[in-house]
Amino acid sequence: MTTPQTQELRRVIGFFGGTALIVGITIGSGIFRTPPTIAGLVPNALVIMALWTAFGLVSICGALALAELSTMLPRAGGVYVFLREAYGDAAAFVFGWLYVLITTPTTIAALSVVFAEFLLNLLGRPGDAGTAQLIAIVAIITLTLANVLGARVGAAVSEVTTLVKVTALAAIILGAFLLGHGSVSNITAGGAVQAGGLARAVAAVIWTYDGWVAVSMIAGEVVAPERLMKRIIITGMLTIVTLYVGANLAYLYMMPVGVMAQQKEAIARTVMTAIAGPAGGVLIMLAIMTSVYGALNGNLLAKPRVPYAMARDGLIFSFLGKTHPRWATPWVAVLIQGAVGIIMVLALKDYDSLITYFVVVEWAALIFAVAAVFVLRRKMADVPRPFRTPAYPWVPLVFLVGTVVGLSAIVWGQIQVGNYAPIYGLAIAAAGFPVHHLWKRLKRV
Repeated sequence: MTTPQTQELRRVIGFFGGTALIVGITIGSGIFRTPPTIAGLVPNALVIMALWTAFGLVSICGALALAELSTMLPRAGGVYVFLREAYGDAAAFVFGWLYVLITTPTTIAALSVVFAEFLLNLLGRPGDAGTAQLIAIVAIITLTLANVLGARVGAAVSEVTTLVKVTALAAIILGAFLLGHGSVSNITAGGAVQAGGLARAVAAVIWTYDGWVAVSMIAGEVVAPERLMKRIIITGMLTIVTLYVGANLAYLYMMPVGVMAQQKEAIARTVMTAIAGPAGGVLIMLAIMTSVYGALNGNLLAKPRVPYAMARDGLIFSFLGKTHPRWATPWVAVLIQGAVGIIMVLALKDYDSLITYFVVVEWAALIFAVAAVFVLRRKMADVPRPFRTPAYPWVPLVFLVGTVVGLSAIVWGQIQVGNYAPIYGLAIAAAGFPVHHLWKRLKRV
């Protein structure tokens, strides 16, 4: 077992702040943007609901395993820490390498661009690419600075934005079934499903569930993590899955799957306009923008803790491990991740291709992270575990099998349409091993 790093980050995040963070990071643009895409790929309501339910359960199983690891090893860096303890420096370096170069900047870029798109849509100026880039960059800069000022500031932003997005989704669900003029028959209707479309739909569903793992990265700043981390993760995941399944049922109740496929960027607005008129549609668009803004904030709060932890362990440039003397934040790591996110905004081309570029890579890393439960049960058998994964080993096995099947389907589906982005992402991941070897040799010089 490695020696824990010197703790300089303050434990200032409580139960509500942590729960808001996991919900806020996970629920971003996906639930408001991907359902029409999925409906176009899978024109069958029952299959759509099966996908949302199945990967919701898979995500819960993975989160339960990470709850055990988070309470056992409550340090900044989360998954990075688990991989290092289970498999050694090389595996941890590759995960950090991916987070710095692929997953964090692309997530930040995608969320900021979607925020800009929704704002311009609301203002009646869709398609203004230059203005969208400017708005996206301003959003990244403001939230980067907020998270330099302290984890408490970032968590407070997450609490407010999460409250708005949960309220918005609850309004859609309750409004649709209590006030909407929909039909239950829509939920059972649909046509034939093609294998290629199904595989691409899996990518969109997994992207929408992506993000829950980031809460483990702020374990070093949670008050009494051995007690609160399990409550934060379990409460957060149950909230997320309930809202996702409920929102999709509401969308399908209000419109047939064929109509749903045509609501590209405004399905929630269409539903709320039908329920509460144009004013309701505008309010839900404002709530969606708040949701995306909150998810962007959560990513800028949690994910820079990975390069911070790597620097503290000597696996990356030491300046990334600096904490601010006044605000006790990994300010250099936060600023650099924000800057790389801005570069990605300027290079961003296609949103849907982008998500497959890193979803496969990030969830492939999660396979090893959840499998660390098995490794550390043997390797660190005597270390106290305030929370133990229920129904072990079946719960982590469900996550591993479900994720392998899902990722295999995504890769196959993307290759069928000539998109090799997942392969490129995996190649970049593999390149991390020789880079780690080179880093070790340079450090010896």
